[in-house]
Amino acid sequence: MNPFKFGTIVQGEFFTDRVQELEQVKHLLDSENHLVLISPRRFGKSSLITKALQQIGRPYMTIDFMKVLSVEDLAAQILKGVFRLYKMEKLKHLLAQFRVAPNISYNPMTNSWDISFMPLMNNASVALEDSMDLLQKVTTSKNRLIIVFDEFQEVDEISATLAKQLRAIIQHQEKMNYVFMGSQESMMNEIFEKKKSPFYHFGQRMNLKKIPYGDFFSYIVSRLPEMKQEEKEKIADAILQFTNVHPYYSQQLAAATYNVITYNRSAVGEAVSQAIKQQVEEHDLDYERLWVGMKRTDRKILTMLARKGNPLTDRSIPTSTAFSSVKRLVKQGYVIKTVSYELEDPFFGEWILQDKMNS
Repeated sequence: MNPFKFGTIVQGEFFTDRVQELEQVKHLLDSENHLVLISPRRFGKSSLITKALQQIGRPYMTIDFMKVLSVEDLAAQILKGVFRLYKMEKLKHLLAQFRVAPNISYNPMTNSWDISFMPLMNNASVALEDSMDLLQKVTTSKNRLIIVFDEFQEVDEISATLAKQLRAIIQHQEKMNYVFMGSQESMMNEIFEKKKSPFYHFGQRMNLKKIPYGDFFSYIVSRLPEMKQEEKEKIADAILQFTNVHPYYSQQLAAATYNVITYNRSAVGEAVSQAIKQQVEEHDLDYERLWVGMKRTDRKILTMLARKGNPLTDRSIPTSTAFSSVKRLVKQGYVIKTVSYELEDPFFGEWILQDKMNS
């Protein structure tokens, strides 16, 4: 069994390090304070929170704001989360108090409840208030609810007044914790650091950084197939140098390298380069589609980053143009900022470089 896992929430033996961050999250949720967790996509926010919630052992629900279509839909998703946690018998008399009756039906195919609210004028706010009020009614001192709002930077895209409404409700709730997760730092800053924002300084902020090189290095070395220690260390270093210690892509490349070594032991010395080549070839059409649909300036910026350059100091593009392009690429998820700006996907960077060399 391949000992490296990526693409889904990482749990159990696949969970890498994050010891300090895990304890920090658990300690904060042990209070009645709220958590604001920020990091680029695929840095392991969901895996960290899931592990913390499992160890805490309290009831919780997660709502992805990228998948919320409207205020009514948010109300329905909250209500659906309550149905997953509590029996219908306990909720019947509470639902009778709703000012806007939800449409509730049982789906035997999924063994779950389908819930929706009719999108009628003036009903959206009422439906959300009633659903949020239900959270307060079902939570207890012994089993305090934890509500996770993922990709919370999308709140203003759902409705211009949603943040204000949520803040007005949450500030009066007790015996609950909220976790606000976001992958767009600038947008999350607008929500939690801007004085005029309803959520200004609402909760303890935590920026999730990359896993330290040494910890990730030891993790990879310990899971590689049996070979000389020196070879293991060379492979682990080559993986992390290529991925720049990005949590997701380090796991992906380690998994691919493990397969190369397992099925072709004579290629141990070139295992990492072969694994990189395979990954780039597998995603060739995807990268081609992305590249064709991009602006010319964005392509230049991505090429500079693939070559480890700094587009904001390169004189071939006006600074204002470069800044606008970088800001756009960060919002789209192609570029991330850690210590400096870098490509989110190192395999895409390799594809760009190969394309330039062959053109």
